[in-house]
Amino acid sequence: MESHIVTTEQLCELQKSPEKVRNVCILAHVDHGKTSLADCLIASNGIISRRSAGQLRYLDSREDEQQRGITMKSSAITLRFPYQDRHHSNYLINLIDSPGHVDFSSEVGTAVRLCDGAIIVIDVVEGILAQTHAVLRQVWQGKIVPVLVLNKIDRLITELHLTPEDAYSRLFKLLEDINNITSTLLQGQHLKKITQLDEEQSAADCEVTEESLHSCSDEQNTFQFSPESGNVVFSSAIDGWAFSLDTVSRFYSAKLGFSFEVLKRTLWGDYYMIFKQKKIMKNAYQRGKRPLFVDLILENIWSVYNAVTRKDKAKIEKIAGTLGVKLSLRDTQGKDPRPTLLSIMSQWMPVSRTVLASVCDCVPPPSRLSEERVIGLLTTENRAFQAWPESTRRLKHSFLRCSSADHEPVIVYVSKMVAYDVKSLPQNRKAAPVQLSPEQLERKREEVIARRRRLVNQSDVSPPDDSTANNAEIDKCEEAAAAA
Repeated sequence: MESHIVTTEQLCELQKSPEKVRNVCILAHVDHGKTSLADCLIASNGIISRRSAGQLRYLDSREDEQQRGITMKSSAITLRFPYQDRHHSNYLINLIDSPGHVDFSSEVGTAVRLCDGAIIVIDVVEGILAQTHAVLRQVWQGKIVPVLVLNKIDRLITELHLTPEDAYSRLFKLLEDINNITSTLLQGQHLKKITQLDEEQSAADCEVTEESLHSCSDEQNTFQFSPESGNVVFSSAIDGWAFSLDTVSRFYSAKLGFSFEVLKRTLWGDYYMIFKQKKIMKNAYQRGKRPLFVDLILENIWSVYNAVTRKDKAKIEKIAGTLGVKLSLRDTQGKDPRPTLLSIMSQWMPVSRTVLASVCDCVPPPSRLSEERVIGLLTTENRAFQAWPESTRRLKHSFLRCSSADHEPVIVYVSKMVAYDVKSLPQNRKAAPVQLSPEQLERKREEVIARRRRLVNQSDVSPPDDSTANNAEIDKCEEAAAAA
């Protein structure tokens, strides 16, 4: 996808339509590719070049972040996404890149409270690590919609040297493990709700309604990752490519003449294709056939990598012609094969188009916030919503309307507040120490003696032997001056 420079006026115009706004954050374990993915998304708006995406780390704006190579503070940016494949309209993406290191986990909680959806990035080689569990739990507790990005698939080719079949088995197993974690969270939440219901109502008063059943089903569908539903993306952010079943089905439906919906439902799973008869059949493993996902997707990606790394010019030209991509002399004449690979893959499967399309399809706009999430943003678990002041409860309806009309209130949500000692504020700090010279000390001494004598004269009392008192006060003055 070509990058286009976006103006401030275009972004301001998109903000007027909440239905076209998506607020998302990128979450992952450290070094799983969050910031590289963010670079690719930023490059689509012409802010950085496509070649530097994945290496520049644009949102790591602090000097220590660039030196260490990790994100330490959350950074936000607004992007425009022209979604032409399905909706033929522009979308406004408010993106937050958050840290992955456990020491900065508070930044993740801050980002989750501000967003309606999350892009969860997982390295397919490293798999599920400690912070992966943590971000899945935070997304679940925050009641936001996740989109899963299985990143660094290139490592399966270049480092592990897996075959397409082995890579598919690894991806399938990883997705099962992730869904096992989310299922555990779902079960725990449902048990908690049942316990609360038992405490509040008797069994006779409990009624199972169609609405309650749909609510449980919606939660399960939202938090279960399935490539067929469009909430799973396979990518290599460093090489600038990504695909979902939606984008691949659209590509192959035109090439092979199959229905888009049929391909989308059969590309992932135990299906295979009889190419001569142009039929898709079940039970691929039982019949000893390769799954459709391997034949149509992984096999072709592996072919591109093999041709480029071996510098097979004839095969590279044939692949470029088949995919309809254009290669410049700059892409093919260097010794480093990466520019050639980046050019082919980013034109065939651009990462920004795939990831942002999944975000627009899966993540709800701010105008569709659920009432439960709004109450969670306005209150805490320690105090019921009805116990809050009337002014606070009225804000719930303003949240749900999400209107920019003149009569609607402007709501500023503070997602993170840091405790700070009042004495440490600039206006409450003590003056900086001042070193007095001998002349200044002598002058202070004379002022103290003169003030003491004036007080004695005003009281009409004969002055006592004030040498001791004067000396004590002078000593205090000197100590105070020294301490100051």
